[in-house]
Amino acid sequence: MKLLQKILFCLVLVAFFATALPVVAWAQNLPPSSVQSEAPESSSDPEESVSSAAEATPKTDGDAATPFFDSSKTLNLIGVLLLTGCILWFTARAKQGHSLFIRQIAGLSVLDEAVGRATEMGRPVLYIPGVGEIDDTQTMAALSVLGHVSNCTADYNIPIMVPNCSPVVMSMAQDAVSQAYLKAGCPDSYVSDYINYISGEQFSYAAGICGIMVREQPAAIMYMGSFLAEALMLAETGNTTGAIQISGTATASQLPFFVAACDYTLIGEELYAASAYLSNDPLQIGSLKGQDTAKALIMVVIVVGVILKSLGVI
Repeated sequence: MKLLQKILFCLVLVAFFATALPVVAWAQNLPPSSVQSEAPESSSDPEESVSSAAEATPKTDGDAATPFFDSSKTLNLIGVLLLTGCILWFTARAKQGHSLFIRQIAGLSVLDEAVGRATEMGRPVLYIPGVGEIDDTQTMAALSVLGHVSNCTADYNIPIMVPNCSPVVMSMAQDAVSQAYLKAGCPDSYVSDYINYISGEQFSYAAGICGIMVREQPAAIMYMGSFLAEALMLAETGNTTGAIQISGTATASQLPFFVAACDYTLIGEELYAASAYLSNDPLQIGSLKGQDTAKALIMVVIVVGVILKSLGVI
């Protein structure tokens, strides 16, 4: 089985490198797929105009069968095979117990330290899942991180506060936190009122969180998920409380504000990788490594293609 997986992976790589560049060169030399006919001259005679339009319409052969394989989608097929092969290969290796290297992400490494700091100070942890709805991938990633943070707060038996701007996200957050406290053996320490709904309006939600920061003085504040213009307002208010702040978002326009005001920031895909990094689940780690490897191979092909194009080879 292991030999078969290696052979499959090697075949995918060979097919990718052997086909990608020739296909690109072939696609560049293709003639235009269709030639637009010249517009017929305007005529005052309606019958003549109709006949001219009929002549300009290309005729199709009704007996011609549709090709089984669309050669214009060859590169898409190669990309799918490459990505699938990489994911299957690394997932199989992770399941077999092989150690797969994942670079250390500072913002995720200090999550336990931040919860420990809150325990020492006797103050709560404030977790903010952003303004996205449940169908937002950033919100799903934020709920995954919330599960790990909740496990830490349950182990230390300290409260965690999760204000929400979506009722559906609030329900998911309540379930994640309650399961964490139940798993830790202290369900009585779970307070459902701490996972609450504030407002569906962006700045009303931000104002409510700022009030919580000032009143409760949390020792650790975590911003994970989708954030918009309220990002700087929240981060600056949290900074005035002296709390350790950890943020993570894939919204590029808000990253500078989090970097400036927070102690640690997860940038872009680091937020999506958080679940695999924290859980050590073989399926998630294998998928993450497979995607990263496929991206690296695609980048290599792009660089090689640029060099060959610059040299006039293709």
